[in-house]
Amino acid sequence: MVKARRCDWCGDDPLYVDYHDREWGAPVGDGRALFERLMLEGMQAGLSWFTILKKRDHMRARFFDFDPVALAERGEGALEDWMTDPGIIRHRGKLEALIGNARATLALPEPFEEMIWRFVDSAPKQNRWRGPSQVPSTTAESEAMSRALKRAGFRFVGPTICYAFMQSAGLVNDHLTRCPRHVECAELARGWSL
Repeated sequence: MVKARRCDWCGDDPLYVDYHDREWGAPVGDGRALFERLMLEGMQAGLSWFTILKKRDHMRARFFDFDPVALAERGEGALEDWMTDPGIIRHRGKLEALIGNARATLALPEPFEEMIWRFVDSAPKQNRWRGPSQVPSTTAESEAMSRALKRAGFRFVGPTICYAFMQSAGLVNDHLTRCPRHVECAELARGWSL
């Protein structure tokens, strides 16, 4: 019998453990919260997720709590100031994409959360991975999400970023079966609706 233990990726840093134990894999239905998760996954491209977690609170403060309306209206005016702030990810392309993605979100013909959850038929998908080598980096669903987001004008939303977002926001439960959070997230999914 395999001993229950957390997923290997979270290590033992308290910030990472808290994220694993409280957030990762729990279904998220709020459109603003989903937008934030997707934007943070895009910010992470080429960096470690730990870097994003350490900067997340400051980025929330600087990026108007990831409110698409505020980002669309005030983001361009803040861009040069953001570029001088070491507390955020200072990558001009990612920052410009953040503003553009906010505008793309507002231009969608349906609420962002409805568009996102449609890729899993509006129900969290429960995977049963036994080891980390079984967990994919992309799926047909993440590829379809990436294509749809790109068609809608989003950037930094490749299939790998979309799958990491799906894992984070609980569209899929990719906690390993030996991890106590696998059962917890499955329970959350049972009582969850968009």
